[in-house]
Amino acid sequence: MSERTPAGRFLDAAIGLLHRVRDEEADSVAAAGTLLADTVADGGRLFVFGAGHSSLAAQDVVYRAGGLALMNLLAVPGVVGVDVMPATLGSALERVDGLASAVLDSSPARAGDALVIVSLSGRNALPVEMAVNARALGLKVIGVTSVAYATQTTSRHVSGTYLKDHCDLVLDSKIAVGDAELVLDNVPAPFAPASTVVTAALLQAVMATAAASLADRGIEPPLLRSGNVDGGHDWNGRVLEQYGDRIFYRH
Repeated sequence: MSERTPAGRFLDAAIGLLHRVRDEEADSVAAAGTLLADTVADGGRLFVFGAGHSSLAAQDVVYRAGGLALMNLLAVPGVVGVDVMPATLGSALERVDGLASAVLDSSPARAGDALVIVSLSGRNALPVEMAVNARALGLKVIGVTSVAYATQTTSRHVSGTYLKDHCDLVLDSKIAVGDAELVLDNVPAPFAPASTVVTAALLQAVMATAAASLADRGIEPPLLRSGNVDGGHDWNGRVLEQYGDRIFYRH
């Protein structure tokens, strides 16, 4: 595939971003993975949240082969993905004050747990309020966002702050404002977003770090195996049973 084609240029841009997060976010990834391992070792529970397309990366670490069985999706009705009709409603709900409070108050999250919040822009009321309230409840918060938005956009939260301002740890996806890697003279708008590729990779790097950190402490990481390999279902059944009190996507 020629690097001069749109496909080649996009893949090169995505690879470049992956190289950047590998090199520039290494310390933050290590710290985030260690924080999750600490939480597991201390008996805490793990949650992840993302709205709209940011939810794709969040869902990628929940109940999947090779992943930590303890990752639970903190779902907000109407904003997880684009299945709500009309799809624009999801974007509107991200700007509603008070929604995050209601979700957290009715969730099983409690002090000592950890919450990963994924929001590319980090400017909407929902992720900001989610981080603020989660920390007030005693959760550790890891934010995955593009820090550039905080200097090139205005916050939509009443405080004027961004997700990055209310986290124990921040992972910067390095995605440019607008989330489009390509421009062409005959195409009227920038196109080809890379945020899902990069953010999903960042989160999987954190999960890998957490699993290795647990193993280094002599704790077997609660990992899931593919149900499409022999023995996978039996393995997963054992893990889900052992950690049933910290897994909420089964109920």
